[in-house]
Amino acid sequence: MEIRMDFLDWLDHDTSMKILRCLEDPADLVRVSSVSRSWRHFVIANGLCKQLCLRMFPHFLRVECVAEPCCDIEKASEVGCSKFAEWETLKREHKVYAFLVQGCMSFPFGKCILDAISASSTDNYPEESIRNTLQQGDPIEIRASYWSSKGQRNAAVPETLLYKLVADICVITEINIQPFQAYFQPGSPIYSAISVRFHMGHPIHPMVDPLGEPFDDSADDKFIWTYSSPEFPMAQESSLQNFRLPEPAVCIGGILQIELLGRVQRQEMDGLFYICVAQVQVKGRPLSPAFGVEMLGPSGKFILKAESSNTPSLPDEDSSYHGGHLHGRVDWEQIMNVLRGEGDFEYDWNSEDEVDDELAF
Repeated sequence: MEIRMDFLDWLDHDTSMKILRCLEDPADLVRVSSVSRSWRHFVIANGLCKQLCLRMFPHFLRVECVAEPCCDIEKASEVGCSKFAEWETLKREHKVYAFLVQGCMSFPFGKCILDAISASSTDNYPEESIRNTLQQGDPIEIRASYWSSKGQRNAAVPETLLYKLVADICVITEINIQPFQAYFQPGSPIYSAISVRFHMGHPIHPMVDPLGEPFDDSADDKFIWTYSSPEFPMAQESSLQNFRLPEPAVCIGGILQIELLGRVQRQEMDGLFYICVAQVQVKGRPLSPAFGVEMLGPSGKFILKAESSNTPSLPDEDSSYHGGHLHGRVDWEQIMNVLRGEGDFEYDWNSEDEVDDELAF
């Protein structure tokens, strides 16, 4: 008779953890959790899916708790520290974090700006409003489309542009900016900045109307920035310039600030320095409608809301940037069924606690 044994029963806890932490694909951890009851308990009880997500995307370290539409946080808290409540929390986190890391890696890649909120200054409003930067291409009807700062005698005075993103959680990988070339002025000058830096975060207090008419405001006292990029040099060219972040940045709160540092072009008419931008694009992976957030004040902590568990679309061609592809194509509909408790990988949850033949030693 063939002798089979489960290595989780033979190895100590630390060694088993060290082995399973080598798995870098959430789908693999879901598969491991469906081998047997004991393996499922080990993966969930030790929060391996959550650990994987936090290693890959440490921005989620600020999650206070996880909520689902069917989960009443207040009722759960009333139960106290009972084993049942603790186990339900671990199961919920196992499911949500497995889906979250998958979403960060392979949800559809696209443009992430919803609307413009404000600029630190505007020269001629509304003709030169920040909202013009959302348009593709320079000319609109017979007038050039661009945002222009107010003029400054000091070339070191910075400017900021503030945008609302399409989702409360976006994994941003690149930002494109096109400086404006004033072809209607002598010499067709280009009003670029010397360099650019990006900040992402959330409002300190809920915004009354974030999509209202843009206004002039530095906004630094109204938002908390949880991510700041390195400083990127900007060329004095009118082309759409690409700024790729060193690593994907998770914007939690849906607010992006573009900081334009230094001025290079003086306007001949008044002798003042200006910065002008024709177009801004932000690209990444919005995680709505699957996920949302509820900010818990200025601490930066937040409730991660798992709004739905719909199967994500297959990765598109742009997903190869920053490790967008998982290790092989995965049937995520099947895996999500497992996470929801509606299916398994050839394991009968009602059968005896045995290890699958293919995975037994």
